[in-house]
Amino acid sequence: MEPVNIIIIDDHSLVREGIKQLLELDGDIKVIGEAGNGEDGIELIKTTNPDVVLLDINMPVMNGLQMLQKLKEQEIKVKVLILTIHNEIEYLAKAVEIGINGYVLKDSDSDVLKKAIFTIYEGETYIQPNLAPLLNEKISIQEENAVLNDLTKREIEVLKLLAEGLFNKEIAYKLSISEKTVKNHVSNIFRKIEVFDRTQAAVFAIKNNLVDLF
Repeated sequence: MEPVNIIIIDDHSLVREGIKQLLELDGDIKVIGEAGNGEDGIELIKTTNPDVVLLDINMPVMNGLQMLQKLKEQEIKVKVLILTIHNEIEYLAKAVEIGINGYVLKDSDSDVLKKAIFTIYEGETYIQPNLAPLLNEKISIQEENAVLNDLTKREIEVLKLLAEGLFNKEIAYKLSISEKTVKNHVSNIFRKIEVFDRTQAAVFAIKNNLVDLF
């Protein structure tokens, strides 16, 4: 299996070096470039075409949120994982609004960071689970009781496991069904509760007391 190619955009060289050493230990992730601000980061993305970008928020010249906005304006398609100290709703909500694939705090352990990278690489969204409730203020779900009644028993089971952070393959194993069936259930769930990704579905589950994060 080819390693996941990433670039790290953070203004602290010691932080970049530490992250690089942690992520490259097992050989399944390769750091192919580094930058110290958003302006240089955009140029680096254009020249390296990474699988995933690890992006800090606080940086000189152009910060992470400004860089995200520029990527959107220039229609540069790349998978971005915010790695930051900020756990405030304002930063998370703004990043989600602009468009990110993941959001993880810098005090997380390496296993969480690697899970986030692989989740994003596989085309899904990863928001650190303890941050998901913060998105409640930004997600409006109408007629929630009626929507819940529209979900089948199996769909509720899948939604609960999805909200707990399980991959489709893990859900399939746990419920003794095929991965294709899980994907179909997930698509139906998204349509019924009117969300567009796993993070929003997880927030829906949390708001409706389908899952307990603690």
